[in-house]
Parts: sequence; C-alpha cells; structure tokens
Amino acid sequence: MATKLPKVPVVIVGMGWAGTIIASELTKAGTKVVGLERGKNRSTQDYFMVHDELRYAQRYEMMQDLSRETITFRNTEKVKSLPMRSYGSFLMGDGLGGAGIHWNGQNFRFLPYDFEIYSKTVERYGKKKIPDGMQLQDWGITYDQLEPYFDKFEKMAGISGEKEQNPMVGKRSAPFPVGPMKKSPMMKMFEDASKKLGFHPYVIPSANLADAYTNSDGISRAACQYCGFCERFGCEYGAKADPVVTVLPVAQKTGNLEVRTFSNVIRVLHTGSKATGVVYVNTMTGEEFEQPADVVVLTSYVFNNVRLLLTSKLGKPYDPQAGTGVIGKNYAYQIVGGQTVGYYDDKEFNLYMGAGALGSAIDDFNGDNFDHGSLNFLHGANIRITQTGMRPIANNPTPNGTPKWGKAFKQASIKYANRNLVVATQGSNMAWRHHYLDLDPTYKDVYGLPLLRLTYDFEDQDKELVKFMATKTSAIMKEMKPTKQETANVITTYNIVPYQSTHNTGGVIMGADPGTSAVNSYLQMWDADNVFVVGASAFPHNSGYNPTGTVGALAYRAADGLLQYLKKGGGSLV
Repeated sequence: MATKLPKVPVVIVGMGWAGTIIASELTKAGTKVVGLERGKNRSTQDYFMVHDELRYAQRYEMMQDLSRETITFRNTEKVKSLPMRSYGSFLMGDGLGGAGIHWNGQNFRFLPYDFEIYSKTVERYGKKKIPDGMQLQDWGITYDQLEPYFDKFEKMAGISGEKEQNPMVGKRSAPFPVGPMKKSPMMKMFEDASKKLGFHPYVIPSANLADAYTNSDGISRAACQYCGFCERFGCEYGAKADPVVTVLPVAQKTGNLEVRTFSNVIRVLHTGSKATGVVYVNTMTGEEFEQPADVVVLTSYVFNNVRLLLTSKLGKPYDPQAGTGVIGKNYAYQIVGGQTVGYYDDKEFNLYMGAGALGSAIDDFNGDNFDHGSLNFLHGANIRITQTGMRPIANNPTPNGTPKWGKAFKQASIKYANRNLVVATQGSNMAWRHHYLDLDPTYKDVYGLPLLRLTYDFEDQDKELVKFMATKTSAIMKEMKPTKQETANVITTYNIVPYQSTHNTGGVIMGADPGTSAVNSYLQMWDADNVFVVGASAFPHNSGYNPTGTVGALAYRAADGLLQYLKKGGGSLV
C-alpha cells in the first residue's frame, strides 16, 4: 500500500526541459513545487570523464533501461507487436535533465505554416490536396501568439545565431542573444553552393554557446570548445544549454522546489474531471508513495505522457476505427531520408571535432516555402550540413562497392575518415488516422503495467518527400564538387532497428476543439482542468526541424497558463 504524503500545490512528473522550465517559472512566483524524476541526479561534474564513446554512445549510459520499461511496435494492425528490447530507431532518455542533457543543441522555431497547417493548406491548394487518412489539423495557436515564448526560451538558453532575419522562417521580435558559431570549411562550401543555386543558407541556431553568456536569471555559462561530444553526452563545460545548468538552479535557489530522483510515477489519481495527485515507486527500494497535489503537470517523454494517461484512464483513448477519442492520436516521427554523401580525394576535413549544432541549413524546401501544387506530398524538410563530431567507433564511411571487411575496407575507411561530407535532411512527418499509440494487450513492464504500443509505417507521402529532397541534396553536393557522390533517394518500410531520430511526437495533441485534441493552447487538458501535459506529445504533426525550441516555447506558455490558473483558482484557460 502506498504511503500518503502531505499535499503540495503542484507536482511535476519528469524533470527534463519542460518540467524544469515550468518549475523555474512557478517557484520564482512563489509556488511550492515537487518534481518527480524516475532517473538519477546529474550535475556538470558527472561529465568530467564524459568523452567515452563506448559508455555513452554505444552502451547508452543516459538512456532508459529497456529490460524494465519499453514500448512494443508494429507496422500495421495486421501484424503482431513485439517489445523493443535493444536501442535502435530512437533513444529514450533517463535521469535529471532528460533528453535536454544529451541533445545536440540544434534549436529551431517551427514555421508559421506549421501552426495553421490545415487552414493554410486548404487556402492555397484546396481540401482535395489532403489525402484520405491524413489527419492535418491546426494547433489552436498561431506563430505570432507563440513568438514571445520562443524569444523567452532562446534568451534563457543563450541560443547562438545570425543577427539577420532569415527570410524563410517566422519573423523574430529580437535577434538571437548570442552571435553565430564559427563557420567551418564545410559550412562555407555548403553555403556557397546553396547561394549559387539561388537558395538562402544560414548558420544553424545553436544551444552550444558561441561566446560566454549571462542570462536574465544571472546564470553564466562558458563558450563551446568544439570538442564534438554533444549528442548522447552531457557537456562538462556547461556550454551546451541543458536544464541542469540553466533553469533548474534558478528554481532550486528559490527554496520552493523539491526534486525527488528515482521516483517513477505509475498513476495519476483523479475523481471525475479533477486530478488529486500521483502514485510513484521509489525505484531503489520498491516503496510506493502517494503524492497529493492541487495541480498535476506531466512533462515526461512523449511515450510516457501518453502511457500515464492511458493507464490512469484519464482522457478518452483514441479509436482509429471510429476516429474518436484523443489520447494516443496523431503519433508522428521524423523523416530523415534523401541525403547525399560526397567523397573527396583532393580535400581533407577535421570531422572528429565540432559541436552538436555546428552547421548550416536552408529552408527553401521546408514547410510551404515552395509550391506543392504539382507534388505528391505536403510540407518538406530542412536541408543541412553539420559537423557534430563523428564518433570513431560508430563511423567508418566508405563509398559504395567497398568490401565490408578486410584489407580493402580498412584502407578505404582510413582514406575517407576525414574526406566525406553529408548534405542531409530533417523531414516533416504528417499524422495519419492509422498511426497511433495505445496500450499493448500482451506485454507489461516491471510494475505489471501494460507497455505502450506504437503502430506506424512510412506512407507514400514520406517516400515522395524523400525522393524530392534527394534531388535537392544531390544538386547542392554537386556544386560542392566532390570526387564522387552517392544519394539515398528511397525509403520503403519503417524499420525500428537502425537509429534514425529521437524526435517522436503526438499522442496528447493540442488544438482548439475538445473533440479533436487532448489539450488546449496552454496544454491544459480539456477533460481535467488541473492537469497540464507538456512536451512534444502536444504536436499535432512533426515539422521539418528538431523539436526542442518549440517544446521550450510551449513550456513557457504552459507556465504562464499555470500561473493564471493558480491565481484564479481553477477553470479552463480558454
């Protein structure tokens, strides 16, 4: 039986970016908050010996233990789902700071088109442009309404970027707080080639600080050293913005935040349309605790937000046959096909140095920045070149036709270790009626609770998008004049085994209609006004960008909503 603890005003489940941003804003305003984190505590000191590719990148030191909790997967309803027992397509973080610790630091704002995707698509192309089964819907908020929160996140994190307004994205109310990162030779080659083709390249906005920076909370951080250990690693310099070196210390300084690590929430308690608290397990002792609260804020990873609601029977589960319900609806992924690799016999680069967000990109073929009238897909992709620091265990690029082992492989691998460049894509992914999350009827976790089941596959939309983007990456690479180049222009069936992207979205989506969305534009549940569900689970579709900047903006807006809610003592915010 769970030990019942004293009631608190607010309990937050998951202490990654969203949870710590909200904790910071509420505690600064004087609200007492308890933050529950299922993983262990983390600080910058933990990363003094972090340059260990085997430990962190290959053995997933910072990721969830899949022997205790995982998901099941199937491509369609016609096949049996099976548990994911080793990491592949995506990584699910664990511990204080969550995915905000091991991200690359690439920070984008979703496009104005994204937030009004249904209205803008119909306005330009008509309803018939949207294929049967594709579930496009507006987000219940516009870019202009969210812009102040984008700005707030960027100033808190010290996002480094170019001063000039990029003409292909939404208008900014202020320049980036820090100037752009250095331009490496490959970035200059990419930008020169893109300009020659009439495109609009820019340096990727970065949470890896280009210069030392102090934000408005008085948090000072050092500049990036370009060591190349960002993705899957913590930053020993604190140069990469993460929750532990930015918002968490601000919240802790107020004295209003209590963080409990090793605390895995297994249920949201509720009576009717009000949550009354949560039940969590101390993962070290196995003890159960009930934490009563006036307000419950779910800020864990996409899959955990959805599963907690489903296992707690809070909100109406999505039914793909009837098209009713909302919890589990509109799962979307990230399409990363269409890249072109160039091999150089006459040039050498320093590919094993870099930073997670060091790179240049174009948005000429992202969102609705180009005419889709004659194309068999909607939206698009961000096209980029990055120098994130190639990990030597994981990377041995060789041209097609090279033997996969033996002397010839070794020779080619050594020759091209610093002689290959990749023009890649970060493609959008639309939601479909038959792509969703629900509870698996067979498999359970270590606590006896059903695993979350993912049903997903690539659609013709995704295959056409990849085919189109491949022509663009190939054209750019051709202008970069490699000795030889190879383009991957085909994707077939989604395979959960090889790593692709950790950008999973949807399942508790936002909108203006309780019939088609789970949360409103403050990420407050329609079905329980004292429950807020914050994170990429709120995205009705996924854009052609990394999601963190938009998650951060939505977290700041949710925090504003929570403060309003607490002030007026309840009720819907819209």
